Amino acid sequence: MLQTASSILSDNLENVVTQWPDFGTVDPFYYELADALVDVDELRQSLSRVTWTSRQIDEIHREYQPKLRKTDPETARKHRKQAFARLADLVEDVADDLEQIGAARDTLKVLPDIRPDEPAIVVAGYPNVGKSSFVNGVTRAKNEIARYPFTTKGVHVGHFDRDRVRYQIIDTPGLLDRPEAERNDIEKQAVSAIEHLADAVVFVLDASEACGYPLEAQLELRDAVEARFRERDVPVITVNNKSDRSRDVDADLQMSVETGEGVDDVLDAAVEAVGWEPDIPPSRQE
Repeated sequence: MLQTASSILSDNLENVVTQWPDFGTVDPFYYELADALVDVDELRQSLSRVTWTSRQIDEIHREYQPKLRKTDPETARKHRKQAFARLADLVEDVADDLEQIGAARDTLKVLPDIRPDEPAIVVAGYPNVGKSSFVNGVTRAKNEIARYPFTTKGVHVGHFDRDRVRYQIIDTPGLLDRPEAERNDIEKQAVSAIEHLADAVVFVLDASEACGYPLEAQLELRDAVEARFRERDVPVITVNNKSDRSRDVDADLQMSVETGEGVDDVLDAAVEAVGWEPDIPPSRQE
């Protein structure tokens, strides 16, 4: 009975820990996102305490097993009762840790499937400038719409292939669509995560101001995004959408998602800005 109980407890506690990635080696993008949603330091401490408990359960089993074999039945029952009481105390001591780990798992499992090992183009700009329409148009497929727990709208994640390289193109409503001062602490950390992910940023303007935001405010946000991503040497391409309505802005490129004008040029420029060179193993010499 003691062997069965200790094995079940120890194995299950160990499984709780091994199902988590090593936060010391996880990609910075996912580390930042995880830390924005749950306190990673506290989570690691809880995982460490559960690991310690799993090992202590094994120790108790090894301590009491000889006592149960080399004594009379009455004394053996007392030893078994003591062992089970100690096992129960150990599990009770990490009950809060197990609850915290479970809550963290439920929170983090809803993160969108974005691959840090693939080139990523992040689309930024005020709402209603045509970001989602651009993402939908250039991928020409049904995109994944995932949800961050700290955004009110779904994150649009699309993909397209170029020269046998798969690119991710991502629109993150609620993060890069308003000034820094209007973001809360969690949103600011989420933006920091995106800095680790982005290989290039396409900042979309609407010079016609049909989006509902003055062009001056849009340019101020563009300047702030440029300054932030410049620290990581991430290029930012300024694109004026709705060029069929107005071209009255100094932009790198003009396009109209509605008419299709200039869309391919924007995508070409983004790919060039990324400058992705896939790791191709050298040919084997005979």
